[in-house]
Amino acid sequence: MKILIVEDDFISRRIIKDILSPYGDCDIVVDGMEAVQAFKLAYEANEPYSLICMDIMMPNLDGHEALQQIRDIEKNSGIKGSAEVKVIMITALDDPKTVFKAYYKGGATSYIVKPIEKNKLIQEIRGLGLIS
Repeated sequence: MKILIVEDDFISRRIIKDILSPYGDCDIVVDGMEAVQAFKLAYEANEPYSLICMDIMMPNLDGHEALQQIRDIEKNSGIKGSAEVKVIMITALDDPKTVFKAYYKGGATSYIVKPIEKNKLIQEIRGLGLIS
């Protein structure tokens, strides 16, 4: 499995990478602009990501905007439904407005509130059918 971790906080990046590296190859970027670029490059190389774990609050381009651009790339390429990359939004914000925006407007597959717990993240990935 190919995984993209999008997180501006060093400690959070490290925790997510430590949790996910046994399950696949992890690429790490620090903001939404890099996330969109990494997604495009992987898609163009015919090596798309299976999973993106993305923070919402980041500099330059936040997670909502980056996810929207990624979903637009997929839509313009004819990728839809279950063929879309699975995206877990990760944030310190647990308010209903943020959750609604991530799921219904942004097209997130799942949502996790920080602090990141190993069992919760693994359970989410298992629920997405990416690991057994």
